[in-house]
Amino acid sequence: MSRFLTGGALAALALASPAAADTLREALVSTYQSNPTLNAQRESLRGTDAGVAVARAGSRPQVSGVVGVNRDLTRSGVLDTGRSKGPIISGGLDLSLPIFQGGRVRNSIAAARTRVEAGRATLRAVEGDVFTDAVAAYMDVIRDRAIVELNQNQIRVLTTNLEATRDRFEIGDVTRTDVAQSESRLSLQRATLANAESRLAASEESYRRIVGRSPGTLSPPPPLPPLPASAEEAVRIAIVQNPDVIAVQRQAEAAGFDVRTARADRLPTVSGVASGDYVNTRGGGDTPGLPRSGTQTSVGISTRIPLYQGGLPSARIRQAQAAEGQLLEQTIGTERAVVAATRSAFAAHQASLRAIQSNEIAVSAASLALEGARAERSVGTRTVLDVLNAEQELLNAQVQLVSARRDQYVAGFQLLNAMGQAEADDLGLEGGPLYDPTGNYRRVSGSWNDWAGEGRHTPRSTRTVTPSESPVAGPPAGVTSPAQ
Repeated sequence: MSRFLTGGALAALALASPAAADTLREALVSTYQSNPTLNAQRESLRGTDAGVAVARAGSRPQVSGVVGVNRDLTRSGVLDTGRSKGPIISGGLDLSLPIFQGGRVRNSIAAARTRVEAGRATLRAVEGDVFTDAVAAYMDVIRDRAIVELNQNQIRVLTTNLEATRDRFEIGDVTRTDVAQSESRLSLQRATLANAESRLAASEESYRRIVGRSPGTLSPPPPLPPLPASAEEAVRIAIVQNPDVIAVQRQAEAAGFDVRTARADRLPTVSGVASGDYVNTRGGGDTPGLPRSGTQTSVGISTRIPLYQGGLPSARIRQAQAAEGQLLEQTIGTERAVVAATRSAFAAHQASLRAIQSNEIAVSAASLALEGARAERSVGTRTVLDVLNAEQELLNAQVQLVSARRDQYVAGFQLLNAMGQAEADDLGLEGGPLYDPTGNYRRVSGSWNDWAGEGRHTPRSTRTVTPSESPVAGPPAGVTSPAQ
């Protein structure tokens, strides 16, 4: 299965969603633009991008200047040369150009670039996880609203049954026991409704936290794109495309470059150096003919040959090798986790498909059983309790069907995420340009400017505090206004 076809299928299906209500596409676009977890990871990647410029600076010239003003307070004996005691103005300019660093700079740059690749993969992973959370929150709200509606309808049915049972009790057609059974079932259903409403409130708050706004009327989600026919096929795709696996692999590669960088501490370094000095004795001197100012320039090559450093290079090499070993082990651990997550999502999706089929049959059968129980109750061959039980069985089957449909969709999206196919590029989101992780890298990775910088960051994430919830003092400085 190609990522292009997967993304195109989901994009086309999402466009077919009704426009009168909020759609899953709109929820994902809002999440992509305003989710703080996703925006924070983008900022983390920007910091990683700057690491390349930090590494490259080690290969560039270093220029420094020194300016001083001095005055001798006393001078006697052989030190009294007759020159003026000052003030003496001096200045110097030093230039150092690295020529050979033992491979330290080259490997540091390679490590920084590899960590940028790992950071981009981590951003992809966070994006997929956040989208998966958004899909789950969307489906939770749809499920819990349906369950609340089913329970509300059941209360209306039980209220009507109770009124009818009381009327029949008045004429002696049923006993007090029948009335008590109806009252008990209605009270239990009200408690069930209260619990369902509590779960719905929690689901709506989870949606608000992830998507950035409270859910309105939600349209049914578009069908998922075709999924792999077997768990083995899904695992093959996941091992190649899952961003968590890619990220840890790149981190391990970067750690290998760190080992080479540490080994460079034992090698000599060579630098080209140049310097210039200027001295000016203000006010002249006591000895005629002596100049008041002078200059000096020099150029040369400086070599540093480490002979003994107290075991420091070996210790740093061991540290770097241990870090590399840790990441190599974590690579296997991440791969295991991805395989398990992929297989679990595939199994959950398959099980929910079977559950949907079974629950659809159960709902149909329970509906027929309820109609039969009511008809038989009218002729005296069934009791009130039989009808109440039939109504409860139908409600249970309907709730299980709603839950199974939610589980099927969420498990399918989790499978897409495990295979690395649940990101903005795959979903074909529209609502503005997609974030380009390479744009900041191109801008900052090769910078030579010591004075370049960024302004104070203004959060792009949307606050979810409503006006009625806001403190009197208002939102913190630099924070966007709350979502309505």
